Amino acid sequence: MDNKTEVSDFVLLGLTNLQGLKNFLFSFFLLLYMANVLGNGTIIVIVVAEPRLHTPMYFFLGNLSILDICFSTVAVPKMLSSFLSENQIISFAGCLAQLYFFHLIGSTEAMLLAVMAYDRYVAICKPLHYRLVMNSRACLFLAVATWSSGFLHALMSTVMTSLLHFCGPNLVPHFFCDIKPLLSLACGSTHLNLTLLNIDAGVLGLSSFILTLFSYIYIISFLLLKVHSQENRRKAFSTCTSHLTVVFLFYMPSISNYMIPFPGFPSERDMIPTLMYCIVTPVLNPLIYTLKNKEVKSTLKKFLNRKLFPERI
Repeated sequence: MDNKTEVSDFVLLGLTNLQGLKNFLFSFFLLLYMANVLGNGTIIVIVVAEPRLHTPMYFFLGNLSILDICFSTVAVPKMLSSFLSENQIISFAGCLAQLYFFHLIGSTEAMLLAVMAYDRYVAICKPLHYRLVMNSRACLFLAVATWSSGFLHALMSTVMTSLLHFCGPNLVPHFFCDIKPLLSLACGSTHLNLTLLNIDAGVLGLSSFILTLFSYIYIISFLLLKVHSQENRRKAFSTCTSHLTVVFLFYMPSISNYMIPFPGFPSERDMIPTLMYCIVTPVLNPLIYTLKNKEVKSTLKKFLNRKLFPERI
């Protein structure tokens, strides 16, 4: 007779146990979440509403804004509620759902950044072929491919985690149900799960990062060697700088979390990079694109003037 009992729910330990710090963190992360929804929501609205922005670059930017809102929504509301209660209990099914959607959105965003780099490569290095290569059908195919790859990655991670045996303890040393903290609680061997996680992170995450990086290296080389117009070079560099900033803000903490092996399961150390790409980066992305992009800024001004002062139009 097996005396082991199945865990039916988990307790998320969150970021801190200090009540005074909890009150501050609740206000701080609530403001960040609201800024995320407002900033990315604004980009989605103006990209949809403004015909001049119905181009491949802004189509993918709109997808990125959707992902950024969803990314934070998966983890932040649960984290905020943990600041208001002593114990944050989440069911086993709820934990797996959170794990699934977090990895779905995260891996989709990794692939989308690679697609956006390819779009900039075609636009800058092969401008005469841009409309032919990045037509509406190709853009839709690339968008579907990024979401499909995220779906498959998240499905594999969730199914493999669900097959593990959890017999206690049920205290998750994190603010949401991520795969590494859950593996640290599993009873029995997790070697297969860790192997698949490393392979998957290497194939999906590292390959998309390398593809993105090489695309921008080629673009920068092309601009320096073959583009002689200072104005054209400046515009291209401005766009690439925005994209590269977003890429590094997303990939650097992700790589430290999932692709750099640590002995054991240092979940406390994992929380800092997770906070970066899950909460902070989605807030910064709209600022990076709007501050660097004159077209977005001018469109936003016209859109706000049309809504706030319709009698002047």
